[in-house]
Order: sequence, then C-alpha cells, then structure tokens
Amino acid sequence: MIGAGISQRPGADVATEARDVERLGFDFLTITDHLVGGRGSLETWTQLTWAAAATERIRIGTNVLGLPYRPPAVLAKMAETLDRLSGGRLILGLGGGASNEAFRAFGLAVRSPGEKVDALEEAVEIIRRLWTEPGVSVRGEHFRVEDASIEPRPERQIPIWLGVYGRRALGVAARLADGWIPSMPFASPERFVTLRDRLLTAAEEAGRDPGEIILAYNVGVQIQEGRVADERSVAGGVAEVTDRLGDLIQRLGLGALSLWIRGEEQRQRFAEEILPALRR
Repeated sequence: MIGAGISQRPGADVATEARDVERLGFDFLTITDHLVGGRGSLETWTQLTWAAAATERIRIGTNVLGLPYRPPAVLAKMAETLDRLSGGRLILGLGGGASNEAFRAFGLAVRSPGEKVDALEEAVEIIRRLWTEPGVSVRGEHFRVEDASIEPRPERQIPIWLGVYGRRALGVAARLADGWIPSMPFASPERFVTLRDRLLTAAEEAGRDPGEIILAYNVGVQIQEGRVADERSVAGGVAEVTDRLGDLIQRLGLGALSLWIRGEEQRQRFAEEILPALRR
C-alpha cells in the first residue's frame, strides 16, 4: 500500500485534499495529531471524519494519535463509529505521545517514557476488548473501565498500527499491533532494520507469525532535480526518487509506504511519474 498525508494546517481544504489523494490513486491517506503549536492545527479526528465523508474508496488513518489526548474507551467508540460510517476504511494509528509540552498545556497526563509504554499497552487492551467483548473491566495503572460495553461493536477487526521505537514498546507492537509505522526522521533506514528485526523476533517469541504485522514507514518526498536528500526525506529528480523509494520498499520489507508530499503539484507529479513504477 502507498499512502499520502494531508495537511493539518488551519485553512486547509480537507475535503478537496482527500478527494485529490483518492483520485490520484493512493491507497490510503493519513493525518498527524499535533494539537498545540505556534503554527496552528486542526483537530485530527474531526478532520479525518470530514475526509472520510468526502471520499469513497481510500483508506483513512491517524498517523499517529497521541494517547493522552483521548481516553482509550472513548477512542474505541469513536473508531467503531468512523469505521462503520466510512464503510470499513479506518486504520487506527496510535502512539504513547511525544508532545509532553502539549499534554502539560492541556492539563493531560505527562508520563515518563516507561509509563508511556505501560499506558499504551493498557490502552490497546481496552480498545481491543471493547471491540469484541461486553462488560469489560480493566484496572490498570493508567486506565480503568468498569463493566464497559460499546454497541454496536465493529463488524471487522479494525487495524491498529503503532508508531513506537523503544525496545519495550516494540514488544507491545509485536504482541498486539497489526502494523508498525515509524518515521524516517526518528528511524533512518539503517535504524529501521535494527528495530524491525527486534520487532519480528519479539513477535516470534510471543507466538505470533511475524508476517501478520504490516511494516510501514513515514517518508518525506520532494521531487526536484538537484535537490539533496536529508535525514527526513527522499529527494531529487523523478528517477532518483523512484529508485530510492523502490530500494526502501525492497530492502526494508515494507508492506506500506506513507508519504509526506508537500503541495498539490508535487502530489500530482508523484502520482503520474512515480507511483506507477513503484506499483510495478
């Protein structure tokens, strides 16, 4: 699968961007989850709902939700509703949350790195169980539910992709996630391989088939002759970008590539001149 992110900035025409990504033939679209900052942003779930209503085919995903912003039991209900109304198109991306300043500003839980891993594991357990069981009770260190149920429950297994990096967090993904989605700025291709191998080994040790876990990667793309790539992106002319992305797909064993492509013109060029070659 090859997807594209759409803008979270105020003033963005969310519906038009989403329809454009779908029209151009991408498999999924994603939206990040940064609610506080000097540049301003739109709230992710509201924006994702707007995008889903404007499209018909394309999958829609969060990339990734910061856990402290939404209680997991409420998020389970939100996800079921959006997946149902969109015709089963949701990918629920979730992370422990890196924006401590934003959480503090909003009066939300600011957790240590270890606590974030524990909270993420509790959250995924609560979400999964609410999707499949009635009367769920969980007494965790970070979240609790008492005889909780949601109706209706999902008609399919909504995929959960985790954006995590640490050894313990990778263990959570190995046991519980349907996909793993790190980002190039925080995991170079070389580091991706190291983390991937830890993830897949942990999955085997947990008794899972590692092939069940979709390996995804967030990569920035800029098509411009002579442009030099940096640690955050793939850049250069069409041939150079095509070769580099193709190499990443094969070398890293990717099942999904999530691209940050800035601007309508760049997205159009990518869809016309690069996307067909990557599919081949």
